[in-house]
Amino acid sequence: MAFDNKDDGRGAGGAKNVLGGALETCGSDPVTGFYRDGCCHTGPDDIGVHTVCAILTEDFLDFTASRGNDLSTPRPEFGFPGLKPGDRWCLCASRWLEAFEAGCAPKVSLRATHARTLDIVPLGALTAHAVDAQ
Repeated sequence: MAFDNKDDGRGAGGAKNVLGGALETCGSDPVTGFYRDGCCHTGPDDIGVHTVCAILTEDFLDFTASRGNDLSTPRPEFGFPGLKPGDRWCLCASRWLEAFEAGCAPKVSLRATHARTLDIVPLGALTAHAVDAQ
């Protein structure tokens, strides 16, 4: 799967979502995305593949904290506000899959989840947790 080219002048870099359509915005309050542009874009420098647009839950936030990635605590020194249930956030595809396998995956927006996610997560797993229908 090709990476985004964020400078090609086509808005979301011409990126596609897991349904094959244009990648939609994931969240702007707080602003999410590896590039902090509100979308789950990816590129060669995004080693974690932050491509799943998730609607966070307390169960998931507890789960990821137990794995060493505390997303709830604000880190002002990094401009990170801390997240809470209901926030929309671009998650690492592998962490979402890990949470799915543990039974605590958050819901996802398929239209805002980057197609590169399918290199890691089966579409059926995402669809089972979708908030937006195909």
